[in-house]
Amino acid sequence: MKLQAITLLALAVAAVPVLAALKEGDPAPAFSAQASLAGKAFQYSLLESLKKGPVVVYFYPSAFTSGCNLEAHTFSENAEKFQAAGASIIGVSLDNIERLNAFSADPKYCAGKLAVASDPDGMIARSYKLKVDDASPGAKDTRGVEIDHGFAARTTFVVLPDGKVAASVDGVTPFEHVQKALAIVQGLHDAR
Repeated sequence: MKLQAITLLALAVAAVPVLAALKEGDPAPAFSAQASLAGKAFQYSLLESLKKGPVVVYFYPSAFTSGCNLEAHTFSENAEKFQAAGASIIGVSLDNIERLNAFSADPKYCAGKLAVASDPDGMIARSYKLKVDDASPGAKDTRGVEIDHGFAARTTFVVLPDGKVAASVDGVTPFEHVQKALAIVQGLHDAR
């Protein structure tokens, strides 16, 4: 009898909906945020960017960390391919704008080709139904600088000009996030 009760409890817990990232067809929450491109801060608006075409909104844990460095570098190396497919890119993290100014300008990472937005309280990430974890005490980035902010789950969304999510990418390597997002926007472009 006890085993049966435990099994029923486990099934009930498994049936409870878990916070899950937005899926294809969901409306993407519009946002405005302070962002940086080539080391210069500006006000970013998703709605304004969508007027020009699809937008790749990629959330990443923190600037100057190994996976995020690779992802930003790979996006910057492929920026022209995204532009040729009519898409723009915005990276979003809980980093403050000062860290993002340095990250966006660094030739090893964003290389001045990729805008990154600051979501210091994690509200943008949460509006996309992403998990936001607290920073680990004493965590340091690849430069040895302490990380004093939380981390959003690494997830990439391709948002259509009508404001709906065309696709989301998660559970893959930072490099694969870029490759999958590029394949999606190229497919959208080819379908026109």
